[in-house]
Amino acid sequence: MNQFGGNWTENKIEILIEYAGAYLTIMNPYAIKNNWQLLYFDGFAGSGEITKGNNEDLKIIMGATGRILEIDTPRPFDMYYFVEKEKENFKLLKETTKDKFPNKIIHVVEDDCNTKIKALSKFMDNRREYRALAYIDPCGMQLDWESIQSLEKLNVDVWILIPTGMGVNRLLKKDGKISDAWISKLEIFLGMTKDEILNYFYNQTVVNTLFGEEVIVKKEDKTIEKSADLYKYRLNGLFKYVSNPYILKNKANSTMFHFLMASNNQTAVKVANDIVKKYNKQI
Repeated sequence: MNQFGGNWTENKIEILIEYAGAYLTIMNPYAIKNNWQLLYFDGFAGSGEITKGNNEDLKIIMGATGRILEIDTPRPFDMYYFVEKEKENFKLLKETTKDKFPNKIIHVVEDDCNTKIKALSKFMDNRREYRALAYIDPCGMQLDWESIQSLEKLNVDVWILIPTGMGVNRLLKKDGKISDAWISKLEIFLGMTKDEILNYFYNQTVVNTLFGEEVIVKKEDKTIEKSADLYKYRLNGLFKYVSNPYILKNKANSTMFHFLMASNNQTAVKVANDIVKKYNKQI
């Protein structure tokens, strides 16, 4: 069973479910007319349930998996594809989905999300009758940029949880002295070179000292917000439209994640922005 944090855990799922309902409503007449098949893809499906709170105030909420599968109005998705790498979560998810939803076409696979996103890309490219809604919700920086890049120009609306505070910002050391392992992680996650990353997040100043010139490296202010802007900008290079983000903060009001949607459909992003705006007002 997955364990995670505050009310934003539920809000994130509510945003997805509200969008999925709108997506199915809008797509339904087109699917009937054009014989489209609607696919739902979850790259980090978990066990299907989320535990939050401490031992004194423990609460179990249904994860996105169960909520999505429960949608039948105006129609369900034609096929569901859930990816979960952790063995115990995979087993539990497979058992619960099979028992609770025996009449739906559900695939549950134990694999890495990046591998399956690329497989989704090939599938969508070969099967043009499919339209997909994808939900990619890692707890850290497990999502590779080249995986998202593989979805470019396809008929996919993709919601992505970006670990701006919990991931990117933590790897950006104040003095710019970042280990090779962390630089490599940032390069894979952002799809950028080391120099591009350092130039974006740091300022370099040359000062004269008693021992000659010295280069002072200083981390930019508001790097969490800058990393969100950067990721959104780069997504806009792959998709025609990107929504505004839902900002996920902890109890100390520190930003942990940004949650947004990318699509090649303008109406889709308008709907996403309306939903995100409502939930951002609750922060």
